[in-house]
Amino acid sequence: MQERLQKILAQHNVASRRAAEQLILAGRVLLNGQVAQLGDKADAVEDEILLDGKPLPPLAGLRYFLLYKPAGYITSAHDERGRRTVLDLLPVDGERLYPVGRLDYATSGVLLLTNDGELTQALLHPKGEITKVYQCAVKGALTIERLRQLEQGVLLDDGWTAPAKACRLKENVLELAIHEGRNRQVRRMMAALGLEVIWLKRVSFAGLTLQGLRPGQWRELTAPELDRLLRLKACGQNI
Repeated sequence: MQERLQKILAQHNVASRRAAEQLILAGRVLLNGQVAQLGDKADAVEDEILLDGKPLPPLAGLRYFLLYKPAGYITSAHDERGRRTVLDLLPVDGERLYPVGRLDYATSGVLLLTNDGELTQALLHPKGEITKVYQCAVKGALTIERLRQLEQGVLLDDGWTAPAKACRLKENVLELAIHEGRNRQVRRMMAALGLEVIWLKRVSFAGLTLQGLRPGQWRELTAPELDRLLRLKACGQNI
């Protein structure tokens, strides 16, 4: 949606609208690589807007956290049984944040948490076909035939899975890329092939990775990461 540039700057808590006009007049704002002019309109998602050479901060009130979920935490905002939840790991006392999708209690890895409901819906909608990459250690032989079955689809009790990308990293460790989001899908796929999961970790979700994080650590999304996800929310494009 096209809006006046000074309004967009104000929405991002850069300055008041009048002060934002002065920033534009001073030549400190770039719009798609060009010095912006007072009166310019832009789309906050589609267009590149820089202030003093840096992207604008996220919209006020919306939070985006990337967490390296350890095993032993519930992927929920609260738990009736009093178990530890992923929100216990974040500095968000009193804030309404929700995980985007789920990792089961024993699974670790990439987990996005936000209060952006529209983004959550876009990332979880089946038509989005968001790529999720897992690494999994199993008890049993990772034969070429079993890897081929994963790539062709596996019959579960709720139907055939979509073709996946599978490769063996070590003798008993594989990497699996899927774009569906069924309940406990990877564990069920392994069980259907006669393999027992020893440990399971999600290493990538929608292009977000664990780089620089240890189990239990978190960070807020970088401007480029957030921009890419917001483009998905606005345009419905696949990641």
